[in-house]
Amino acid sequence: MILVVDLSYRPASLSTAEFVLPVERVVRDSADATRLRHYTEIASGDLEAASGAILCGTAIADFGYLGDMGKFSWVPAFPRPILGICAGMEVLVRVHGGELIPGTGIGMAAQEVTDPDPLFRGKARFEAYELHSLAVRLPPSFRALAASPSGIGAARHHEKPVYGVMFHPEVRNEWLIRRFVALCGTGAGGRGDGLMGDAGQRGM
Repeated sequence: MILVVDLSYRPASLSTAEFVLPVERVVRDSADATRLRHYTEIASGDLEAASGAILCGTAIADFGYLGDMGKFSWVPAFPRPILGICAGMEVLVRVHGGELIPGTGIGMAAQEVTDPDPLFRGKARFEAYELHSLAVRLPPSFRALAASPSGIGAARHHEKPVYGVMFHPEVRNEWLIRRFVALCGTGAGGRGDGLMGDAGQRGM
């Protein structure tokens, strides 16, 4: 089961329909079960049952989650893969000691892969949809994987399968969500991607 986390200002908002339900659909289409929770409503049982977690994006001016970081105290100790999308990446960076800085990205932008990783296997450059007004300054525990004109486009924890992307793969690059599901070892596996074999070689 993949825990899909809604970071919008309130549960079941319009932002949920725009930024969260499309992610959940891609996960379900990858033949894996999902459990949707607003970030303020996550219980210990949700975390124990999850084979991975996805922290979803929000509307461009929705920053409520940044004033409620105590709700994400579970993130550093979570023992399974995490994918942070846009706002979700901002949360990952903050809880690991990084910083957020001004950096606007709106619309399609080229993503240049700067550090090879199984999640981006075969992707040296691709177009992705951005919608953000903040950028990230990574903590020492993370390394950049991709960059766009607006800043760091993707990053990964040095030791754990914890990823963040500043673009929205649910809009244009659903393959990335499917690869993440395969990384969690559930669902359809690497249906057409073969990620798990690559992941094992990198100690993921």
